[in-house]
Parts: sequence; structure tokens; C-alpha cells
Amino acid sequence: MSEAELAALLAEARACRLCAAVLPLGPRPVIRGSTTARLMIIGQAPGTRVHETGLSFNDPSGNRLRDWLGLDRETFYDESRIAIMPMGFCYPGRDPKGGDLPPRPECAPLWHPPLRPAFTGVELTLLVGSYAQRFYLKGRKGSMTETVAAWRDLLPEFLPLPHPSWRNTAWLKRNPWFEAELLPELRRRVAALL
Repeated sequence: MSEAELAALLAEARACRLCAAVLPLGPRPVIRGSTTARLMIIGQAPGTRVHETGLSFNDPSGNRLRDWLGLDRETFYDESRIAIMPMGFCYPGRDPKGGDLPPRPECAPLWHPPLRPAFTGVELTLLVGSYAQRFYLKGRKGSMTETVAAWRDLLPEFLPLPHPSWRNTAWLKRNPWFEAELLPELRRRVAALL
């Protein structure tokens, strides 16, 4: 796919209003990338700050993710190197129990099949959180912890990560292998790609 064809597809996705009636802040699809991007990050859905700014991972979770990747903001937001595509392109709203609601279920089945292959330069896709892992690793059984622990089995195409939210701080403490084993390999692969 050419860069112009990808740009047209991204414009179409950014104009999507499929879920407008149920989005508390209205639609504002957030997705970025280029055919030259070699790394793709598939996350959950924008939070309120990302909705306001239109910039993926522009929040404390993004700070932690950039630390995990060993990247500064400038490199992280260089669309010629990194594509970012959440499971839900728009802010889904607040969960009354705390945190944000899950990504809208209509979004990924509609947009991921035409978009992901359009990023023709991608060599590694990071599956950030259980929503991305379930969608892309269909048929794989087990918890998010089991999926991330099996990261070696999913390379070279995918590398699963927990969501970098502060809510997962306790998970990180319970799973020291993530920092000791997975993060060095993640940083090595990202540095080699970029």
C-alpha cells in the first residue's frame, strides 16, 4: 500500500462516527503512523487527556511505556518509525466502578483488518493489555499474565505487554521477571528496529 492510500484510509478512520451516540465526549478517533513505521503499538483506548490532545499515550501511562521502550517523546511520536493504533479509537467513557470503560467493541473488528496490513513496514507489534492480546491472539487461552509470560513464543511478530497504567504497579511487583527478562529484550528489539 502506498503512503497516499494509507493516508486516505487513516482519514476515513479519523472521520468515523459509528459510536457517536454512545461516546460521552463524542468521537475523536486517535490513530497514527506511516507505511515506513517498523514498530506498531496496539493499546486499549484513549483516556480523557488523549481525547483532549489527540496524542496517543500522552499521559502517565505513556511515560511508563516510553520508559519500558527506552524511548524519548520525540522518537516515540515519530510516525515514520512508530505506528500507534488502539483497540478503540475513541474515549469510551468512565466506568462507574473506577477507571475507563473497555474499548468500544465495534471499533477493532471494523478498522483493524484494513488498517494493520496497510502499515507495510511494521516488523514488531506490541500488544499492550488484554484487549489487544485477546483480539490478535485468538484461540490462545490464559490470563494476561500467562500471555505476557509466554512472550518468547509470540516473537518475532508480537510482543505482549501489560497495560502501563499505575493500576498495574502491584502486578509489576508480583512479576519481577517482566523487568528482569522481558524489558531488556524489548528495549534491544526496539533499538534495533528504530
